[in-house]
Amino acid sequence: MRNSRSLFAGLCGALGMLVLILDSKTAINGAAQGIRLCIQSVIPALFPFFVLSAMLTGTLTGIKSPILRPLGKLCGIPKGGESILLSGLLGGYPVGAQCISQAYTDGKLSQSDARRMLGFCSNAGPSFLFGMSGILFNTRSISFILWMIHIISALIVGMILPKSSSGAVMLSAGKQVRAGQAVQTAVRSIATVCSWVILFRMILCFADRWFLWLLPEVIQILITGILELTNGYLELAHVQNEGLRFVLASIFLSFGGFCVILQTASITGQAGLDLGSYFPGKLLQTAVSAALSVMVSGLLFPGFPRLRHPWIVLLTGCVVIVAIITKIKQNSSSIPSSSGV
Repeated sequence: MRNSRSLFAGLCGALGMLVLILDSKTAINGAAQGIRLCIQSVIPALFPFFVLSAMLTGTLTGIKSPILRPLGKLCGIPKGGESILLSGLLGGYPVGAQCISQAYTDGKLSQSDARRMLGFCSNAGPSFLFGMSGILFNTRSISFILWMIHIISALIVGMILPKSSSGAVMLSAGKQVRAGQAVQTAVRSIATVCSWVILFRMILCFADRWFLWLLPEVIQILITGILELTNGYLELAHVQNEGLRFVLASIFLSFGGFCVILQTASITGQAGLDLGSYFPGKLLQTAVSAALSVMVSGLLFPGFPRLRHPWIVLLTGCVVIVAIITKIKQNSSSIPSSSGV
């Protein structure tokens, strides 16, 4: 299996090199667009938030609070692991996956718990959400509503994913992060984000040259957001209907994009952990977010059609949720559980 994956990666690399050689102009144009996006939008919007976020999340790991325990119990998180959820909600992609992988590597989180928690403990953080949403929406309250929908949908996923907790965990307390360390962390984070933005902007330029231009603009933006979160989020500025822009933003935030999936797989792979419930959890969270944001958009934005029968959306969402849970249970029943490292 590993040899097959290595061969596939090698073939993809060779094919990518061939494409760059045959059409270097498109590659250079895509890279230039990505760099402009980073300089004009991504860095100004995100870097200050990344510095403050690093100072906050660096001290969250291992924090003990009686307020967090009911929330952890609700989501089926083993006692002592609630701070991972908090880091996953505040730190942004892929901080939650990093915390889970570290706890699993240290032997403080079982494999079954780690695989399950990946489904809802890795989310878009407020640093990205408020930084980028300020570009798309004039009213700051819209960003808060988006964040609330994002958090609620993640908690709903945590409540309904099959629970298999193996007992309490003891995480080491986090250390205070100084301003200099926070700046260094923020520089690494913004460099990583910008690298992915540039790479996927190149891929999107090739896709647009080959076939993407044939599709309606909204579908193009949807594909862009599914591939890479930041590029998709920036493209939402071209959506004239603010209600539709709100719904698409909520969907992009919950799913995270295949770019984030690749980052998460890289982190968990280094810890000897597979993605577990991450992908099913993201699909489930996206479905819940889409249903909630459609209902909210009808109340917030006059240009968005208001649902006369919101129960239809809820019923459809429940059907999707039940189907995904059934699939997850089938998969989890066929995988032997592990007691951890």
